[in-house]
Amino acid sequence: MANIKSAKKRILVNQTKADRNKAIKSAVKTAIKKVRVAIEANDQEAAKAALINATAVINKAASKGVYHKNNAARKISRLAKAVNEMA
Repeated sequence: MANIKSAKKRILVNQTKADRNKAIKSAVKTAIKKVRVAIEANDQEAAKAALINATAVINKAASKGVYHKNNAARKISRLAKAVNEMA
């Protein structure tokens, strides 16, 4: 355990940031899973609605720096392609 006050603070701040990033990544994975489930069920309306939600969640994660912008763009692109191929 750290003895210096600033080091103790860094540990707390890093833990807080790690928890926040973990929650955001979990939300992204859940949103992606909802799109995939709708595609598997062949429910185009639900898939499109889930895609809109997932796009917003992924973009928000990218804006917060949890995902790189290209990584976020790739995730969105692959989901959109999967939904569009349903038709």
